[in-house]
Amino acid sequence: MNTEILGIIIMFALTLALAIPLGRYIAKVYSNEKTFADAVFNPIDKLIYRLGGIDHNEEMGWKRHLKILLSINFIWFILGMIVLMCQGWLPLNPDNNPNMSPDLAFNTSISFVVNCNLQHYSGETGLSYLGQLFLMFLQFASAATGLATAAILFNALKERTTEKLGNFYVYFVKSCTRILLPLSLITAILLLLNGTPMTFEGKQDMVTLEGEHVQVSTGPVAAFTAIKHIGTNGGGFFGTNSAHPFENPNYFTNMVEMIAQMIVPFAMIFALGFYVKRRKLSYMIFGVMTVGFLLLAVPTVIAEMNGNPALSQMGIDTSAGATEGKEVRFGAAASGYWSIATTVISTGSVNSMHDSAMPLSGAMQLLAMMVNCFYGGCGVGLLNFYIFIILAVFISGLMVGRTPEFMGKKIEAREMKIAMIIALLHTLLILSGTALSTAYPEYGACTLNNPGFHGFSEILYEFTSSSANNGSGFEGLGDNNPWWNITTGVVLLLSRFLPIIGPIAIAGILASKKHVPESAGTLKTDTSTFGLMVFAVIFIIAALSFFPALALGPIAEYFSLA
Repeated sequence: MNTEILGIIIMFALTLALAIPLGRYIAKVYSNEKTFADAVFNPIDKLIYRLGGIDHNEEMGWKRHLKILLSINFIWFILGMIVLMCQGWLPLNPDNNPNMSPDLAFNTSISFVVNCNLQHYSGETGLSYLGQLFLMFLQFASAATGLATAAILFNALKERTTEKLGNFYVYFVKSCTRILLPLSLITAILLLLNGTPMTFEGKQDMVTLEGEHVQVSTGPVAAFTAIKHIGTNGGGFFGTNSAHPFENPNYFTNMVEMIAQMIVPFAMIFALGFYVKRRKLSYMIFGVMTVGFLLLAVPTVIAEMNGNPALSQMGIDTSAGATEGKEVRFGAAASGYWSIATTVISTGSVNSMHDSAMPLSGAMQLLAMMVNCFYGGCGVGLLNFYIFIILAVFISGLMVGRTPEFMGKKIEAREMKIAMIIALLHTLLILSGTALSTAYPEYGACTLNNPGFHGFSEILYEFTSSSANNGSGFEGLGDNNPWWNITTGVVLLLSRFLPIIGPIAIAGILASKKHVPESAGTLKTDTSTFGLMVFAVIFIIAALSFFPALALGPIAEYFSLA
């Protein structure tokens, strides 16, 4: 077997092997069962509750959950704006990096609050260490927000009637202390032992192989890189993200970072099964997501390993694959696999330049974010998939003449309206943003570095990445200007919180309904047959919504190469 392919299989297998016990642990954390970590973290949790004046025994309804979530995220956004616009004269700025402009600070603060980490700046020159540290805090907070919302969903899916769905503060704190912090610490230590810097010193003088002296940025990179992957954030400490040799020194760290960004989304799927005591349901969800992931990853890896056909026709050796924009220490296969994992998971980190990917690979990366429910980010991936489950249950019920039910609760018109609005919102934000930027080239398209089909793909990718809370980019786009900062900032805001509000509202409404025991007429939602139905609904919605846009960009570019 090709060693590059073997490396990919090992990465996926290790992630799955670690995710199942982690899922069991997460389910125990959110259900307040005893775990081995209680002795260490219980005192820390209690101290946080005491300092924050939090009644951790209070039970909240879904509306109060959302009110708290939106309130604290707004506060973090304002604090982020202040830090970024004033970093030039604040402490921990040894390299004297300047303040951010208001529009860039607006975009950056929103981006990190919503777990997207879209970066219209270069980390080593655009941020002070204080700015990097505050963004690191937001990487914990945004990931914990997503995990807390998933915990609310777990609670709502239990087989009983209630309007009380736990305590948001407890879910949030436990997500930080019990899940994100330990995993980030382990990841950071592994990176540190393999050469990733962890310092508060400024630029360091280094000698190149040619004997020249250069100033190289360092900083608290190991800690930043760890939480960016564990929290499915993706923001790079350096401009080139995990293609930078300090963020990702070798193939081992590449495997560590790949497993780190996939393990929590995997584990949350199994945690759902353990929490609601329906493991077959989690297997169905994981199966559908994995089939979708493989349908995206396999063509991408093949395309990157085969290389550019135009070069082959010119007699140029492409046996190493499409090597432009890639690091030789990873290779074409691992880079292609990473590009799909990071767009499916919504991490958005990169270990190669997506702008240099083959057209078919670019199409798969775009489609991964357009679907936006295969694994997904911390917690919110399950919320997105939950919307498609509701749609599939309703459609299946109409097809077979049964009352649409999920987990013992009837799906009625109110829930369907919310689900359809959320499902179509993603399409609206991507296509409307792309249309405006191409219709008014003096604002959007004028900053393109590539003409034709690829230039259109760059615009489409920017809004797709923003709407999917991904953060990666084709990077052929001059995106640090008021047009891109403001338009993508608005998309980031709407695409983060409305898709959280919708599923939690549906879950809260269903939880308050009377539980209907299963009978011979109940539609089974934990079978492979229903899994195929969910996959069909996802495929139809994605195909109908995005195929025309893909045809104008990467698909047209693919045929032009041939």
